[in-house]
Amino acid sequence: MLALKLVLVPGFLAALTMAGRVWGPSVAGWLAGLPVVAGPIVLLLALERGTAFAAQASAASIAAIAASEAFNFAYAWTSRFARWPVALVAGLVAWALVAVLLTHLPVSLAWSLAAACVAVAVSQAGLPRVEGAVPAARVGVIDLALRMLAGALLTLAVTTLSASMGAAWSGMLSVFPLLGIVLAVSAQRAHGASFVALLMRGMVIGRASFAAFFSVVALMMPTLGVLPAFACGAVVSVLVQGATKRLVAMSRKPRAPLAALD
Repeated sequence: MLALKLVLVPGFLAALTMAGRVWGPSVAGWLAGLPVVAGPIVLLLALERGTAFAAQASAASIAAIAASEAFNFAYAWTSRFARWPVALVAGLVAWALVAVLLTHLPVSLAWSLAAACVAVAVSQAGLPRVEGAVPAARVGVIDLALRMLAGALLTLAVTTLSASMGAAWSGMLSVFPLLGIVLAVSAQRAHGASFVALLMRGMVIGRASFAAFFSVVALMMPTLGVLPAFACGAVVSVLVQGATKRLVAMSRKPRAPLAALD
């Protein structure tokens, strides 16, 4: 499992970087919605602590979408007038505040889905809108290596912490915005706030497949067991991801000339 932690997230970050370069930030953000970080973490929890604990963590993971959207919302708006360190602090503070609030709510699938839906609706309506086309990403080898290293280190930190906490915080930390942090910071440094905004909007669309995965896992794991539930969740997640593809295409259409920032 340690090898999985060290390889999966950095590898996915490399794939997202290439997706951003070829298809743009909206597609990269959309693909980031797949449960490639939280899925393995909750699988490890299921194998170590049992299906009941992992089912609760799965429900908490869905609620944690709200905390991740709080990070995205705060980062995207702050990045329009401040450099990345300030935007990162704003995003992490927003994540922490919402995460603490969510851990005081009942750990149930219904509450979690409600929190996630509200957060997605707010982000869809309130994230910065980008008018016109955004230049394609150009990422050097060194920058890509730094992204992958940061992803590996953050994954180790989060999985270590989640293993020592209860189901609510384990689920919450499994959706700590690892990909969001690495992608947002590197995107702002290299391509500016407009690229970040499109990346975050793509992530909003990608939340559907994430929620679908953990809904299936939470519902099916107590009766079917770990591996069948995760296999069914993966299939449903891919199907939902494919169904949202048209929304990504619509978000990539330019509407007007790009207004100058700053």
